[in-house]
Amino acid sequence: MKKEACSHCESTEDKKIKIGKKLKIFGVLFIIIFLISFHPFFNAFNKSLLSYLKIIWWAVLLGLLIGGVIDYFVPEEFIFKFLGGRKKRNLFYAVLAGFLMSACSHGILAISMQLYKKGAGIPAVITFLLAAPWANLPITILMFGFFGIKALLFIGAAMAIALITGFIYMSLEKAKWIEQSLEIKGDGKIVWDKVKNFNFSDSIFGVTKGSVELANMVLWWLLIGIMVAALIGAYVPAHWFMKFLGPSFVGLLLTLAFATIIEVCSEGSAPIAFEIFNKVGTFGNPFVFLMAGVVTDYTEIGLIWSNIGKKSAIWLPIITVPLVLLAGWLFNLFL
Repeated sequence: MKKEACSHCESTEDKKIKIGKKLKIFGVLFIIIFLISFHPFFNAFNKSLLSYLKIIWWAVLLGLLIGGVIDYFVPEEFIFKFLGGRKKRNLFYAVLAGFLMSACSHGILAISMQLYKKGAGIPAVITFLLAAPWANLPITILMFGFFGIKALLFIGAAMAIALITGFIYMSLEKAKWIEQSLEIKGDGKIVWDKVKNFNFSDSIFGVTKGSVELANMVLWWLLIGIMVAALIGAYVPAHWFMKFLGPSFVGLLLTLAFATIIEVCSEGSAPIAFEIFNKVGTFGNPFVFLMAGVVTDYTEIGLIWSNIGKKSAIWLPIITVPLVLLAGWLFNLFL
């Protein structure tokens, strides 16, 4: 059970920052592979890996930093009041919170796990996780640059899928078909003790400790995803997926499969989606590419599995994949 915050009664253990075993193992493995990639034989892989790192490094750091700030400054009662419990309005709060976030999908993973840890309900966490990567302000601006006014269809469909999925998760939780949300005791009163009694050194340490603890949960998964995506980006020819990702239902399924493998970051995937739109000439395929990278991402499903529960992780693609394919099919049919 988590101890109550107390500025004068922290144990020696609370004063330590520990890097987890899995993060150490995969961190060392990643560094070794990264260094080996500079050999001329692996030049293509090196370029692909560096390009992915340039795209996502800031998002991952931002996500961990925001997660650390949430861990140190935001009381459980605050999170539980707006995203906890089983009220329908909490799902709309989650979509709004996702829309206001600036991190991409991998940064959002860190933030969403921290929200769950602080008492956000499972349906709200899933809704936030789905809404944030695509229905957020930076991506909205980027999408308008690529697709013009039709970008509103992307954003609206993404938010609708996030909400529908959240409501389904709410029903599943009520039927006890998935894990139950954490129960945070408290009256919902917001107590900003750490803000009122702000201490710079304590705050820096507290935020850093929260960020490292969050990194122990999510960063090793992200390193796996980056390495796999870099391999695909290096050795799968671009013309291959342009040739096979047609407007048919089979083309949508292939788009889904391809996005599942190469999805790394929303900002990085957006230009690829626009290229698919240029080559294929349909609106549904790029939408499936963008959304499928979120709803079938192995790092995302793995994090839900290990931090929330296997039932919640298994239900994610079962619910969202049909919704994404249906939206893509309707876009191809009517646009």
